[in-house]
Amino acid sequence: MKMIWNNLDYFLKEVKTIIKLNAKSNFFSFLSTSLIFFILAMVVSGWWISGQVVEAIQGEAEISVYYVEDIRNDGLVHMVEKLKDIDGVREVRLVDESEAYGRMVDILGKDAKALEYFDENPFSPFIEVKIDIEQIGNVLEKLGGISGVEHVRDNREILERIQSIAKVLSFIGYLIVTAVGITTLVIISHIIRMGIYDNKEQINTLRLMGAPETFIGFPFLLEGMVITVGGGILASVTAAFTLKYVYAQLTGPLPFIPLPSQNILITGLIVFVMSLSILLGAAGSIFGLSSAKKNS
Repeated sequence: MKMIWNNLDYFLKEVKTIIKLNAKSNFFSFLSTSLIFFILAMVVSGWWISGQVVEAIQGEAEISVYYVEDIRNDGLVHMVEKLKDIDGVREVRLVDESEAYGRMVDILGKDAKALEYFDENPFSPFIEVKIDIEQIGNVLEKLGGISGVEHVRDNREILERIQSIAKVLSFIGYLIVTAVGITTLVIISHIIRMGIYDNKEQINTLRLMGAPETFIGFPFLLEGMVITVGGGILASVTAAFTLKYVYAQLTGPLPFIPLPSQNILITGLIVFVMSLSILLGAAGSIFGLSSAKKNS
């Protein structure tokens, strides 16, 4: 560390020289890295947003339990207590006929006038049960053993589709992160190898003078870090402005979507992209140095 600090001016000048030597190639590598990180940022932000939306929907996952009409109040209270004891049940509440009717009016909107043709309320009371979607199978199995339960509307197909969407989104997110990592490593390691090849005579001279490999290779390591970190900064800034625009477009016409906090999302995204750019820059540079050393 002392050697690096004492020769920092030299290393910075060498980095400037190396970048200028292949200015065009390094510029396009910088743009490519920025684009890759920007795509990653958009995919990850979409992954986080959709994940929160799916999680919010999962949090509202519920089934409706209809009970026999002749059940008494004591029996109904006992049934509710049994439902609360089932693993996977988060909340239980009774919905009477009038509330069921009001919900249907809200759903039908203008078409709710059709309900006025009924002489009596056509809707039956039921028990609303909010559940953990991961344990829907266990909940439905336990419900079958409770006396007084006449019918269960489980919306199982919809809930299972929501669960499948969450798994697919997670898989795509991990896949994109892996692809970006491999691509960045390849680009940076290639840049480092090219830089070492173009400066081969200077490197051999330094070796003959007794310079250690760490001293020789550090400017190339800095070159890779400058390109990836610079690409990460440009991608972060662009992604932040893009997300602000997207939020402005969504929050107006679609206020009911449970979006995460804009500031928290952007801050988390910047930290993620910059951390990844530093990690990949260091890893790609080290990989390029090691492979170039083997071939020299």
